[in-house]
Amino acid sequence: MTIEQILTILAETPPRIAALTTDLAPAQLHTAPDPDEWSVNGGLAHLRSCSDVWGNYIRVILTQETPTLQAVSPRTWIKKTDYLELAFQSSLQAFTMQRTDLLVVLKSLTPKDWSRSAKVTRAGRVLERTVLFYTQSLALHEQVHLEQISLVANTMRMDQQPPLDQVDR
Repeated sequence: MTIEQILTILAETPPRIAALTTDLAPAQLHTAPDPDEWSVNGGLAHLRSCSDVWGNYIRVILTQETPTLQAVSPRTWIKKTDYLELAFQSSLQAFTMQRTDLLVVLKSLTPKDWSRSAKVTRAGRVLERTVLFYTQSLALHEQVHLEQISLVANTMRMDQQPPLDQVDR
């Protein structure tokens, strides 16, 4: 994946979420279609958590010379936030502003900046991760969850449709 492709995906994520959810009511945004699935709001909360964790790594890598970072799971991080309880629109607005700020940083990088790295400790192992690694991971991860958000949003729309035997013919 090229840097331009990464930047495009990262820029498109917030407006795509907005477009996928524009006609859903707050209750639909907070309802999971199945107990083992996320609601649309849960999917957004997860993306925000990933953006918090990986975006922070990117900023630290860019401001420190080969820092050593302790890996933090976005699934663990989300438990320290109120993202799952927030109103969807305010959460999407916060995600959009955070993404705008990250893109300003990323668009100013030189080719050398993209290869800056950190040593990341995870489960007793030390991994080397670059700015490019984290931005590409963020972009790829968001593509998967955008599809998931789309499916859940469509399920919520279908649940609002009257049964076929009640449709005027």
